Formats: sequence, structure tokens, C-alpha cells
Amino acid sequence: MLAHSVTYALIGLEPRRVEVEAHLQLGVPSFAIVGLADRACQEAKERVRSGVTSAELEWPKRRITVNLAPAELRKVGSGFDLPIALAILAASRQILPERVIEHAAFGELALDGRVRPVGGVLAVAEGAWAEGLDRLVCAAESTPEAQLAPIEIIPVHHLAEAVAYFRGERDPPPYASMNGVPPPLPVADLADVLGQQRARRALELAAAGGHNLLFAGPPGTGKTMLGRRLPGILPPLAREEAIEVTRIHSVAGVLHPDRPLVSAPPFRAPHHSASVAAIVGGGPGPRPGEASLAHCGVLLLDELPEFQRPALEALRQPLEDGTISIARAGGRALFPARFQLVGTMNLCPCGGRGDPAAECSCSAQRLAAFRDKLSRALVDRFDLVVTVPRPRAHELEVETGEPSAVILPRVVAARDRLCQSPPSRTSAADDLLSRAVERMPLSARGRARVARVAATAAALAKSEHVEADHVAEALAYRTPREIAA
Repeated sequence: MLAHSVTYALIGLEPRRVEVEAHLQLGVPSFAIVGLADRACQEAKERVRSGVTSAELEWPKRRITVNLAPAELRKVGSGFDLPIALAILAASRQILPERVIEHAAFGELALDGRVRPVGGVLAVAEGAWAEGLDRLVCAAESTPEAQLAPIEIIPVHHLAEAVAYFRGERDPPPYASMNGVPPPLPVADLADVLGQQRARRALELAAAGGHNLLFAGPPGTGKTMLGRRLPGILPPLAREEAIEVTRIHSVAGVLHPDRPLVSAPPFRAPHHSASVAAIVGGGPGPRPGEASLAHCGVLLLDELPEFQRPALEALRQPLEDGTISIARAGGRALFPARFQLVGTMNLCPCGGRGDPAAECSCSAQRLAAFRDKLSRALVDRFDLVVTVPRPRAHELEVETGEPSAVILPRVVAARDRLCQSPPSRTSAADDLLSRAVERMPLSARGRARVARVAATAAALAKSEHVEADHVAEALAYRTPREIAA
């Protein structure tokens, strides 16, 4: 006896159709899974057998062979448990095979028959809908996430509920989605930052134009504090962006269980000990890294020179292309990675450089080694480089600074101007930009980034043209000598 069920394997973010074929024949009772299954998938034999028995269903005393087709595609994870169980039950005619093949299935089985959620159900639901399947059977906990796709969800808590549904004994229960409930507002507010007007202005420019930003200065001047407050002045994600970000977080398994839709720009701040795979993605899957998890949001690299040099250099390509391509012998995975990079760093190893109240004790050799941790190619990709000085006493006496709620409308208005009617440069602005290319160490990429920052400054000023003053402000945010030397 033979039966089929349909599920999907995830290659990066791409769902690939997998047909689960269960064949029962006479012989010594056994259970084998073939089709290039990994360790977690091979262990499904024990989970499925125990789950079927716990659901008070009959385990076929036959020779059972389960094939995961196509055989050349590597199957990774425990999401194949539920479709394997359904295929075996259909092959033993405990449920109708005709009904099973009309559904996609995705979920892990517990030993007592409960259906557990598995990461990536949104991508699976979208893959099933794209291929014409109307229904997806998955864990009830995965329903809020799966409902983001235009497909009917059959939520089940237990394997027995799935069997009752396929037998026609019950209808899928209704579910009230929480995806329409807005997420809580970010806690970090720019009102907490006292002084640092130039750094605050750079932060507003970065938010309005989507620019990369680097804060450099002595310890304790508020560099990390400023970087963590950038998401608070970014507008919410559009629907298409929210679905794309949610898909990435779903595959990584980091979504909120009750409100999975990521409607606010994500914020990621990995530790400086993170590996290359942790930053850009990788692994046997492969899985998205911190750069992809920050897609449409902010990636904060605190203490930038302390990160591994290969990890930093690996960010150069996604900063230009907005994607990360991970090539393996078994195939290639493509992850979106269009993010704003925010870095913080001291100006020297001891931290005294740039502080009038402290004396730098670093030798010339230590300074040279410290600067060599960052390549010029990486630093050139920062649109705004700001030296953050130690604030004065009168600046710290102010109770609060300008809050994020006041800055956000200006950022949204500037973004609208840049999208609808971007300002054009005047002849004076063009002349200043041309002179800057000749007199400053400004590359072709640097010139383009200066022009973008100048356009953002003009949009914030509600100007129809990019004036020479806007270009001069953008040039003031280029790499200072302390870092470029």
C-alpha cells in the first residue's frame, strides 16, 4: 500500500516541495526513512512511532519505507514529522489518502502525539499557496505566523486532532489572530541623550536617508546610547517589508509566538565575539545571520574594531548589494540584507585619544595596529562619521533632550520628499562637490554618498534644491583624520 503527503524543505528562505511517500509491504516489521535526511529527520522514526501510538491509532506491523523526494535535496529539521505520520496513516488506510494529498503539512511530533511548532512555517505556507495548495496543517502555535500567507490554516494541537479532521469528524477550530495589534513602542528614547547636538543631527540624517553611521570618540560619551536609539526614529515597515522581515525571522526561529508580524524595523546588536557565520549566515541549513535579521532595520556593531576582521570584511558586499549569497557544495542560499550599519569605536586602544581631559598612552605602533583593524574599504562605506566628544557640564544639566516622538514626523516627511520629488543640486552645490573630490581623499563611492547625505539634509530642511550649504554639511561628516590616517 502506498500513500503521499506534501511538505516543504527550506533552502535559505526558498521553500522546495518535498513529497513524502510511505510504502507498506509484508515482511519483518521495520521503519526506514530514505531521501538524504539529516540526523534530526532520521530521528523522526522514534517520534512518529511513539506519537501514533499515543494518539491511540494503530501502528502498522509491516515493513515501512518512507521516501522524501526529491532524493538529491537535503532534508534538514524536524518539520517532516507530521507529514511522515500522515503519509503512514494514509498508507494504512486509517485516513483517506485523497484528502491528505490535498493539504500541505509541517510540524514536529512530541512523543505523546502533540504537534509542536517549527520555524519557517510562513515560508512553507507561501510555498504551498504558490503551488496551488489551499490548506496547510500545522501546529496551533504556528497559526498566527502561517496566517500571514493567503492560505487556509488547519491548526492542530495533537495528532489525534489531525486524524479526526481528515476523517471528517471535526472542522478546523476558529482562531483570533493578534497580527493586527501594534507592537509596543521602543523603550529607548532620544530624550535620554543630553547634549551631543552634532551626533543627534547625524542620527536624524541617518534615519531620514537610510545612511550608515559611525560614532567615534572617548569612552563614556554616549556612542552606544545614541546608536541604540536610532530604531525609535525610524518609520514603521510597509506591509511588503514586514512580511519579508517576518519570513526571515521565521526561518531563524526568533518570532514572537502570539504576534509574529514584525511591523517595526528590527534592531540587532551582536557581541564582538560573533563569528563570520553568525554575522552573515551559514551552517548546514544554511540559516540567516545577524545581517539578514537586521533587514530593513539597524545592525549595531558596538566596539567595531574588536570584531573579527573577516566578519567585518564580509559585510562589504551586502552593504552594496543588499543581499547575502551563501554558496555551498550542495547549492546556494540567498538572504536579503538591506540594513543600516551603525558602528561605535574608540579612537585608540587606551581610549584617551580625542579627550582633552586625558592623555593618550598609545605608541605609534599600537595606533597603527589599531587602525589596521578597519579597512579603508569598510570605513568608506559609512555615509556619516561623527566624532563624539565628552559633553560639557552645562549640557548635562538639562533635564531631557528632544524626544524621539518629535523627531519621527520630521524623518517621515523627509523620506516622503526623497521618494516623491527628490531635490536637485544647484550649480554652486555641484562646484563644491567637484572641488571636494579634488582636494579631499574622496572616492567615487564617497562622492555618491556625500551627494545622498546632502539630498537628505535638503529634504529635512524642506528645500526643493540641494544648496552648497547642504553639501558642506555632508562633507563635514566624512571620515576624520583620526580614523582615516
